[in-house]
Amino acid sequence: MKLIVGLGNSGKEYDNTRHNVGFKFIDTYLENKKITIFHNKFDGLYTTSIINGEKVIFLKPQKYMNLSGEVIEQYVNFYKIDLKDILIVHDDLDIPCGKIKIKSQGSSGGHNGLKNIELHLGTQNYKRLKIGVSRPINTDIINYVLGNFNQEEKTIIDNICQKSSDIIDYYLNNSFENFMNKYNQN
Repeated sequence: MKLIVGLGNSGKEYDNTRHNVGFKFIDTYLENKKITIFHNKFDGLYTTSIINGEKVIFLKPQKYMNLSGEVIEQYVNFYKIDLKDILIVHDDLDIPCGKIKIKSQGSSGGHNGLKNIELHLGTQNYKRLKIGVSRPINTDIINYVLGNFNQEEKTIIDNICQKSSDIIDYYLNNSFENFMNKYNQN
């Protein structure tokens, strides 16, 4: 069983913010696959699919980003998901807007959602799909990540999210090493 988590904040006011790019990526993937029904459990919206004979849970934690780990921990414990089978999709300030980077482990890099995940999973050893939102110059980070994309950024993010089907399907159909090699070259 695999768990794919898109990070974001719940609420309409956060829909088009930089911090919600994980939600947008997962939503676009599911829309492309015609999966539209979500269930609510453990403060998370989730849906499941059988892909290549394996159950895959897609999760959007509904607590604030900084509390995402609390929700993920409940899913991991309830469904007995191995940490090696978790992929977290999130925004990253240190990557240019719309670029992605795949990592098998690492520090939070100052991302409060990842800090909370590390706290609740007790490790930094979980897979990440980082989507770049670029780092602002002379702008408060909190206001920036909670701010909306400008039109140029929105177009770039929409384009990478439209590739979500190819990216997630590649992740589900290949070794993680091949996944990293393919997408970290861009």
